[in-house]
Amino acid sequence: MAVSDKKILIRMYVVAACLFLFACAVLFKMVGIQILDGEKYRNLAEERTSKMFTIAPNRGNLISDDGSLLATSVTRYTIRFDAVTVKESDFKENVKPLSQALAQMLGKSTSHYQQILRKAKENKNRYTLIARNLDYSEYMAVKEFPLFEKGPYKGGLIVEQKTVREHPLGKIAERSVGYENVDENGYYSGVGLERAFGTYLRGVEGKRLKQKIAKSQWKPIGFDNIVEPKDGYDLISTIDINIQDIAHHALLGQLEKYKADHGCVIVMEVKTGEVKAISNLGVTKKGKYYERLNYAIGESHEPGSTFKLMSMVAALEDKVVDTSTVIDTKKGRWKIYDRTVRDAKRGGYGKISAARAFEVSSNTAFAKMIHNGYKNKPSRYVDRLMKMNLHEELGLAIKGEGKPVIRYPGDKGWSGISLAWMSHGYEVSLTPLQVLTFYNAIANDGEMVKPRMIKEIKEWNQTIQKFEKEVINPAICSKETAFKVQRMLKNVVEREHGTGHRLYSPNFSMAGKTGTAQKNYVGKDPDKLKYISTFSGYFPADDPKYSCIVVIHEPDKSVGYYGADVSGPVFKSIAQKVYTNSPLVDEVDVFKAAHQNLDRAYQDYYVEARKKHKIVPNVKGMSGMDAISLLENLGLQVEIKGNGNGKVKKQSVSQGTDLKKTQKIVLELS
Repeated sequence: MAVSDKKILIRMYVVAACLFLFACAVLFKMVGIQILDGEKYRNLAEERTSKMFTIAPNRGNLISDDGSLLATSVTRYTIRFDAVTVKESDFKENVKPLSQALAQMLGKSTSHYQQILRKAKENKNRYTLIARNLDYSEYMAVKEFPLFEKGPYKGGLIVEQKTVREHPLGKIAERSVGYENVDENGYYSGVGLERAFGTYLRGVEGKRLKQKIAKSQWKPIGFDNIVEPKDGYDLISTIDINIQDIAHHALLGQLEKYKADHGCVIVMEVKTGEVKAISNLGVTKKGKYYERLNYAIGESHEPGSTFKLMSMVAALEDKVVDTSTVIDTKKGRWKIYDRTVRDAKRGGYGKISAARAFEVSSNTAFAKMIHNGYKNKPSRYVDRLMKMNLHEELGLAIKGEGKPVIRYPGDKGWSGISLAWMSHGYEVSLTPLQVLTFYNAIANDGEMVKPRMIKEIKEWNQTIQKFEKEVINPAICSKETAFKVQRMLKNVVEREHGTGHRLYSPNFSMAGKTGTAQKNYVGKDPDKLKYISTFSGYFPADDPKYSCIVVIHEPDKSVGYYGADVSGPVFKSIAQKVYTNSPLVDEVDVFKAAHQNLDRAYQDYYVEARKKHKIVPNVKGMSGMDAISLLENLGLQVEIKGNGNGKVKKQSVSQGTDLKKTQKIVLELS
């Protein structure tokens, strides 16, 4: 054999050996894949072609105390078309009737849907969008349409469902109702009742198998779920839809009138602490108002003169003063160290009783009363406030409660003027709900109850959990003290000298306290000062059923900023409408029997009030209160002489005088 032949033969052996070894390696790998890694690759292939998806359950309903829906979950359906699974003959037979049915339901033309379906068939599209956001009845109808009735495999019907949250009342109480979100890591966030009671509302997720039909496109396999989702529980709220509507619109109207930055209102049932209405409205850049933040619960600020109730209760309990104790306000100015306390009324009130100081809201009287009464042991005053739970949060289920600030002697910020300034609502900080909780306790003869917004948790008709009345403090003060300050709160509205006397109505009774606090006042130009206007109280004044607070921030000073003018009318409107909707029958009957003359007088007043006056009207013979209201509504400054409860005997400006030439009128009452 030639040398060259031997070389060729050797090369052939080498090639054969390499091929043999390669074949062995392939065989070994195949065996490994089939036996050793078979399960791994089978799972990988299955994951790439089919996948288990979670199905969100229907979130439980949030329901008002009368059964109306505050928030509810509804299922929305998206319909898509898989053109590949449909036979050509079935498609040609059904494309036109299917297009007609879709057009009739969805409002577009038959040709529009024919074009979409034919294009999908031509391009072999497996995920063509047909319709979004269908409700359940629409979805059930689509399932019966020509071609789609054949199901997902023969009819090409692809159905996707999602659960969305809807608020039937729209923006009313939106912030208190709130929301809840969950991120990709399963972390929940949100606000309001939705977040606070999310564990009850969420339910349990279900499972459904889907098949991959294209990149990022998955088609449900069959109609049945692997694991059915379990819907969340329903929450029964304390919110009363009628009172909520009244409160919302009363607040909105006043915010618009005074061009304020934001405000809130809360209405609470005195005996139980159930919150019947809570509205929070803030202004947008366009001047519109919406539920921006939960100011009622989260915004802690200096309450101003509404805190005088707390100071009065403390002073009465500690025997620092009695209601008849005389305090000299001098000319409405009192200098303490390098600061001066001022009354709103120029010239002051002179010597007045502690009770009257409360009714006229004298800052100097309260500063003197608290400073002089506690200066030797200031901790005694703060200890009394703390015994009334004013330093503690309410411990609400809703997150974000503002922290109250009640400084103690020795704390940072405490100084020689702290007692005087705390006495009338500065150097302290409370949220509107914390203030209202205290006022509610006074209305409740001293028993402080915890505000609550949920009555019970239910699954269909079965009660899962009930939330009963919870007492924070069975007696924040003695009943004697409670009765004394109840009388003062009533006089604020009913007596002529009271800061809330313009809110008085003989048709229903109210009790409360005005508050006008300066905001961001440190180092500010006086002309640039902003105010917080508040009215807090309860109604009816005797045997009260509801307590209420109205807080309005930064009203336009050119329109007005005092609590009685800005927030008081909101309180009155709520009280009047709630009382009208649910009057106490016995009281109404007594009123009709005892005050027929007053009714006739008011009819005369309303006739005059409805007239469009260009001249000064004749108010002789009218009650003083009616005449004041009528004339002040005409823009006149009214001065009273004589008995404030009497009738007008004389008027300084005669009937028929041009209003444009008149600024002030003096009424002499009999």
